[in-house]
Amino acid sequence: MATPSFWKGRRVLLTGHTGFKGSWLLLWLLELGAEVWGYALEPETAPSLFHQLQAILSTHPYGDRFHHTIADLADRPSLNAVVAEAQPEVVLHLAAQPLVRLSYVDPIGTWNTNVMGSLHVLESLRPLQQSCAVVMITTDKVYANQEWAFGYRENDPLGGIDPYSASKAGAEIAINSWRASFCGPARHQTPHLAIATARAGNVIGGGDWALDRIVPDAMRALAQGAPISVRNPKATRPWQHVLEPLGGYLSLAECLSLRQLPPTEAFNFGPSLPSNRPVADLVASILRHWPGDWLDGSDAHSPHEANLLHLQIDKAHHHLGWWPQWDFDTTVERTVSWYRDVHHGADPHQRCLQDIAAYTTCLARKEQLQAESW
Repeated sequence: MATPSFWKGRRVLLTGHTGFKGSWLLLWLLELGAEVWGYALEPETAPSLFHQLQAILSTHPYGDRFHHTIADLADRPSLNAVVAEAQPEVVLHLAAQPLVRLSYVDPIGTWNTNVMGSLHVLESLRPLQQSCAVVMITTDKVYANQEWAFGYRENDPLGGIDPYSASKAGAEIAINSWRASFCGPARHQTPHLAIATARAGNVIGGGDWALDRIVPDAMRALAQGAPISVRNPKATRPWQHVLEPLGGYLSLAECLSLRQLPPTEAFNFGPSLPSNRPVADLVASILRHWPGDWLDGSDAHSPHEANLLHLQIDKAHHHLGWWPQWDFDTTVERTVSWYRDVHHGADPHQRCLQDIAAYTTCLARKEQLQAESW
């Protein structure tokens, strides 16, 4: 669990704070008492979770601790200025082009954002004169996918057929090279940075409004009374609630800050094995909570996407004490209820807080039971 005493007053640079995962993480960090500098582009969807939260983020108790910058990772002077102002003690780099299908439309932009953008973040941190923990977020799709029935481990070969996956694998290689070259005691290096990468599985949860993702596509269809079009019903994915990997990122940042890990680590954050389900199972579970219909939108001429994908997560469990808390049914139920409640007028901010509270309460209860068993 994220340690409130660690995060209270902690200076954090969060890139991609206007995205789906970034907005959830921004709210969680502010709830923990952190001072957050957000750096991102404007949200690309309407609605967006960030815009749904923006009014409350500018008010007490968040407003004095939230610093909001809209700029591109390619704008190095702006990025350098924000880092110089923030003097971050923790960096959580989430900014990315995150969509597989969009990467076929704009492969160069995808590579520029995901590889060069990551290097720009690291370069901006070189002048820091205090310790800083840096968590660079990539994806579960960095692995050379062999369509294995078993999960990928952190030391499996990297690769990627589609431009998105390949760009994220490229980012991993670039980050590792930068760390090996520029972290250390030599004159051209910095001793202040501890850098790790985090690879998360498919995340779902309230407030994702991206196109060409099954959950937001399903929620839009159900809200309109239309059938859900499912383009790849047999593809298997590691479904997890968005709070699961975010909790992992926070735990990883804490351990890096306390120098409890070697500074050259990569970590998988995925669900437990029973949550690896076909898309058809996910849709069927969604429809149990918000009745409707679906249709098979498979297209043999669609761009390539992996069919089987699963992560081994025992490394995060053993080194960080991290383990997924919500099973598949709970994950889907909480996700659908967020959209359904907001569709019927509920406050998105309050619904996010309810999910964060439910998640942390579940985690605390399990930790207490585990302690009592010892």
